[in-house]
Amino acid sequence: MPHITDLNQALFDRAKKVIPGGVNSPVRAFRAVGGTPRFIQRAQGAYIWDANGQRYTDYIGSWGPMILGHGHPAVVEAVQKAVLEGFSYGAPTEREVELAEEILRLVPSMDMVRLVSSGTEAAMSTIRLARGATGRSKLIKFEGCYHGHADALLVKAGSGLATFGNPTSAGVPAEVVQHTVVLEYNNIQQLEEAFALQGREIACLMMEPICGNMNFVRASVPFVKRCRELCTEHGSLLVFDEVMTGFRVALGGAQSVYAQAIPGFEPDMTVMGKVIGGGMPLAAFGAKRAVMEHLAPLGSVYQAGTLSGNPVATACGLATLKEISKPGFYDALAQKTRALINGMSQAATAAGIPFCGDSEGGMMGFYLLEKLPQNYAQVMKTDSAGFNQLFHGLLDRGVYIAPALYEAGFVSAAHTDSDIEATVVAAQEVFQLLLK
Repeated sequence: MPHITDLNQALFDRAKKVIPGGVNSPVRAFRAVGGTPRFIQRAQGAYIWDANGQRYTDYIGSWGPMILGHGHPAVVEAVQKAVLEGFSYGAPTEREVELAEEILRLVPSMDMVRLVSSGTEAAMSTIRLARGATGRSKLIKFEGCYHGHADALLVKAGSGLATFGNPTSAGVPAEVVQHTVVLEYNNIQQLEEAFALQGREIACLMMEPICGNMNFVRASVPFVKRCRELCTEHGSLLVFDEVMTGFRVALGGAQSVYAQAIPGFEPDMTVMGKVIGGGMPLAAFGAKRAVMEHLAPLGSVYQAGTLSGNPVATACGLATLKEISKPGFYDALAQKTRALINGMSQAATAAGIPFCGDSEGGMMGFYLLEKLPQNYAQVMKTDSAGFNQLFHGLLDRGVYIAPALYEAGFVSAAHTDSDIEATVVAAQEVFQLLLK
């Protein structure tokens, strides 16, 4: 029998000759954790199989979209029917209207929505629309929040409180990010000072309500409340980036979770992706009618896309939304996700390993820390070497979690109680090894 990494390594070697780093998205390269990335051959339900035929319980779920698990029969049937009708038309379809209507029904903070093909495209277009609607240039983002790889968003905080951003990627000129203000997440004082200094110039404040690229960090209720108040006071637009949390943490997204704690709360604009495409390339952004009517062809803010509203992707998305709207879906999903985090926490505690975790709906995260972090600086204190050992220990036991300690994880409806229990047992074994 070949060694488990032989076929994966062979594919990785081939890939590195023709694809930069051998992957088409950096985290897939396993650079953070070391070792050889697994090349996935197929998937079904809660499982994926690599090139060697090794099965793994999948807690990545294509980074969030596969909330029903892989190959759900109703979704597969909808996609197969759509494929037979046509791949793409470059013209409007009834299915685009149906998906838009369904999204708006489930997320009432929006009156209109525009479909696009990726979360990056949706976030980039949202910023352009916010600037066009307000006539302002500046935007606020928070360190550790990821909104795609548009140039204006690839920045880190400067040395000062509300200084201009500095590019964190080569190829991004400083002048491109000069209007991006980067603040510390969950820091109300910085937020208030930034608006006091530049409130009249701020077009929008964009935030992840639950950060999935710091693993799993919630915005505190007081922080979200103050964001809402300051945006209203200064005429800025509050943007919730729900590419990751939308339809993943609750049927109404993270904004519905915060609305339970903040009466009347809603963002001005929402960015969505992942679950609404069910695994196909599809994303969206939306807002109240007065804002959305600034978009071409009604207004002067231009946005377009060859594959926007793709008929196969919309079929996949509609079928997914239909399934997750069934009564009790999120209660069952949340229960399984909490069971996983609680089980891992108990296993770590028994082994004397610092551990903390959190979850909402089918989204989860954990750290090798004593206390849940509130911002990026605190996240950076986690035990990265210990995480790498945990990652490979779980991988060797057939459990596939994100190959980076800064990425959230996802549970699907296809995961069984037995899957959760087996994962906890695997974690328990690895935690015991970490002591040696």
